[in-house]
Amino acid sequence: MSNPAGPVRVAVVNDYEIVVAGVAALLAPYRSRVDVVELDIGVGVVGDVDVVLYDTFGQVQGDGIELEDLVADGSPKVVVFSWNVQADLVERTIARGASGYLSKQSDARDIVEAITRVCAGETVRPGEIEDLDEHDRGAWPGRDHGLSAREAEVIALITQGLSNQEIADRSYLSINSVKTYIRTGYRKIGVSRRAQAVAWGMQHGFSPDHARVLR
Repeated sequence: MSNPAGPVRVAVVNDYEIVVAGVAALLAPYRSRVDVVELDIGVGVVGDVDVVLYDTFGQVQGDGIELEDLVADGSPKVVVFSWNVQADLVERTIARGASGYLSKQSDARDIVEAITRVCAGETVRPGEIEDLDEHDRGAWPGRDHGLSAREAEVIALITQGLSNQEIADRSYLSINSVKTYIRTGYRKIGVSRRAQAVAWGMQHGFSPDHARVLR
């Protein structure tokens, strides 16, 4: 593990290269405190890191996360980074062994502070959030086509072959919310049918990637 006097060594994990690169860029100005040393896209962490930051975009969430699959030797602490911050979901995730749970509404300074607190042995939960509208945090597939993070995640899960109900279950959204995101997302990418959305997603980076970058 890293020297306690030095920066916290962090691995960012998600199945989409653009997502992990976006999180790394968000944290880059704070590398004296938090040093992103590994980017894992669709694979488990292997490096000597203190904290694994697990971005839930397009991923299994909450009590479905197999935390032991995220790390090689079980020693790094795991922090979940998600739009879904329902209290029961947060508590179930922490009960399964996560050391922290952060809202994607957090700014970079709050993320850095939370990661350093987790490394010091604290358990961190989301703060009180008054407005759950999405803000520009990081990056995601389709952002340059005008898709919000939620719309992009739904398109990603459609591209992965999930049904509307499976998307609702994975994303902790109501089925009506899923249908709304599908409708608005389809309009933005210019499709009207699921097969067209899958084809569009495969052509525009919505299929999961598999790579590891050690820094």
